[in-house]
Amino acid sequence: MEQEFSVETLLQHLGEQEPFPYGSVTPPIVQASLFAARSLRERTARGGLNEAGYVYTRHSNPTVRLAEQKLAALEGTEDALCFGSGMAAIASAILSFATHGAHVICVQTVYPPTQMLLESWLPRYGVQASFVSGECPEEFEQALLPNTRIIYLESPSSLYFRLQDLCAVSALARERGILTMCDNSWATPLFQNPHALGVDIVLHSASKYLGGHSDLLAGVVAGRKEHIEQVAQTRELLGGILDPFGAWLLLRGLRTLPVRMERAHRSGLQVAEWLAAQPQIAKVNHPGLPSHPQHALARRQMRGFSSLFSFETHPIREEQAYTFAERLRLFRFGCSWGGYESLLLGWTQTPPDAHGKASWLFRIYIGLENPDDLIADLHGAIEALTPS
Repeated sequence: MEQEFSVETLLQHLGEQEPFPYGSVTPPIVQASLFAARSLRERTARGGLNEAGYVYTRHSNPTVRLAEQKLAALEGTEDALCFGSGMAAIASAILSFATHGAHVICVQTVYPPTQMLLESWLPRYGVQASFVSGECPEEFEQALLPNTRIIYLESPSSLYFRLQDLCAVSALARERGILTMCDNSWATPLFQNPHALGVDIVLHSASKYLGGHSDLLAGVVAGRKEHIEQVAQTRELLGGILDPFGAWLLLRGLRTLPVRMERAHRSGLQVAEWLAAQPQIAKVNHPGLPSHPQHALARRQMRGFSSLFSFETHPIREEQAYTFAERLRLFRFGCSWGGYESLLLGWTQTPPDAHGKASWLFRIYIGLENPDDLIADLHGAIEALTPS
């Protein structure tokens, strides 16, 4: 499809120029593991592929392929691949390029399972990792080693929502022949396109905003064709491809992504601004707030903000944190995000002092409920966080 169309139109029409069977307006779920050729001669001539280019769903599948085409268009990359989870995508991308003896530089506040992969698992296979805060491009330069092969970014990063200057870091890496990867799950392709800023490979947990309904595990790797071909070999070997029904759910989520992200932008900022004005809150970590130390960078490399952020309290007792959470009626307590439901999790940031008090960090996700209702709910509970 011609690329002059808007993102909203591409999501509805890309790859769907021909009518689906029976006049269906939704794509079919091609729930097949095997794709046969019309003859042995044809199968041999096509290297095992049938006339449509398929052979086995571990390699590729029509429903999955349609989702990949839409995602590549969204990220502005030559191609994309879908995986059975965000971690399957992240691990496959890193494993495709981090060979024995390689060194990886990663941001400190990266998604914890990604940190575990780099810190605990890959050293078994001769891959070492260094971690930097990532807020200054010079940190990456200072961490470089002769065997550095990958710089792994996540902007904004988990829990504290710190940014990296994607243009500056990718330029530094490109000069040295180092591959850059960036987890773009928070901003989505609607609000940020790391590839356009110079990043080689873009990653997503599609379980979050891209799926959008809390009923899907999926991951995405997007980038140049040469890189995607290499990751595709890893995916086929390890069997990490997304299943056809999961791809169909992802396609469903993508159709409403623009309207959901517009709501996320507005609702997230409204709640963040309210929290920032409350005396019980010491700090709100939201890149869309002018108080965020990297707000100018956020405005420069993002077009909007999602609705996942965190806030920090003054020193309080543990029981105060739990009382605050127990008074909430509209928030659930779960580890994922990006769906329709609002969520909250909390942790102590520091060991308790002599009075048993510590600063708490709460990660909050604003769903599709009316933000006025969510603020009223928080208002009824926040008194519990008053230092005593």
